[in-house]
Amino acid sequence: MAQFGATTALVSMVLSVFMAGLGLGSWGSGRLLRKYGEHMRVPARLYALIELLIGVSAIAVPYELTCGRNVLEQMGAASSLGYHFASGVCVALALIPWCALMGATIPVAMKTIGQSLRQESPRSFSFLYMANVIGAVAGTELPLFLIEVFGFRGTLHVGAALNGLLALSVFILTLRGRVVESNAAEAKAPLVQASYGTVEVVPSRESDEKTFLVLLFTTGLTSMGMEVVWIRQFTPYVGTMVYAFASILAVYLTATFVGSRIYRRWSRGRRRQETHWVWILLGLAALLPLITASPVIHLAKGLRLALGIAPFTGILGFITPMLVDRWAGGSPARAGSAYAINVAGCILGPLLSGFLLLPFMSERWAMFVQ
Repeated sequence: MAQFGATTALVSMVLSVFMAGLGLGSWGSGRLLRKYGEHMRVPARLYALIELLIGVSAIAVPYELTCGRNVLEQMGAASSLGYHFASGVCVALALIPWCALMGATIPVAMKTIGQSLRQESPRSFSFLYMANVIGAVAGTELPLFLIEVFGFRGTLHVGAALNGLLALSVFILTLRGRVVESNAAEAKAPLVQASYGTVEVVPSRESDEKTFLVLLFTTGLTSMGMEVVWIRQFTPYVGTMVYAFASILAVYLTATFVGSRIYRRWSRGRRRQETHWVWILLGLAALLPLITASPVIHLAKGLRLALGIAPFTGILGFITPMLVDRWAGGSPARAGSAYAINVAGCILGPLLSGFLLLPFMSERWAMFVQ
């Protein structure tokens, strides 16, 4: 935002580019694991390498964005559409390769869990999803304080150091035997049916699989599209767009973690069953921001965000890992593909809101359409 401007259109592009990188990495790593996974003795070392490269991005991306800004100044875009298009290209070139590495981590980590803790393998995506989200909550809030002390570049250097420490820790675990090597016979055996506790995961019918994928795409589309609208709705109450973005993201991720935690507990003690009630609640929760963002309602800003956003995103935190777990059954390749489809919706959602809905209608109508 410091390089290209704090606008709704830019927020939409950054969200879409970020999710595009995640989806590309998730899909790509899933494909590679499907093809070469049985030859990979210690996938945790690949995970360590990926995290190390992600740390490099903290140093590289600021220079890439500065170069992009310099190119834009030399081009001198004559129209708003031309400027946004050129900005989108610069942001995509700077972020997608690094975000793809971030997206590749979950399938690789699932492969490691499948080798080390096979009894947890069928629910490994939801476990990693939950852990990743609670880390993202801290990653959303902590930099706001670090920036005041170290500035943008200094805060990124802290992030790079943490990624390096993470990579080193994982590598040490592999040397100490905490992460086991794969068994060739187990690696080649297809995961047809797995049971854990009283929960049973079995492959779905083809019609069910298509339904799961459609639902994953749709939830990604609506949730990320709504996030762009929420930023517009709640900025008058929270402050500047940058802090509104960070505050909404923190509430979004915290509620998602709570929802995924509830799913983990719920799935441990129940067999697969119908969950129509979850979708009904999701539809009702989507309407809450129409009420809490109204100036007629007098609420503290934190309560306004929590009541408006948390119920919807909490239910999403329950639904997303449930769909991926059921469709993937512990397979890293299938989980990577399913998550990539969810991310494809996340890519289109911000673009839909930022460029097709909000320029032509109010926030309330844009929310209602989605």
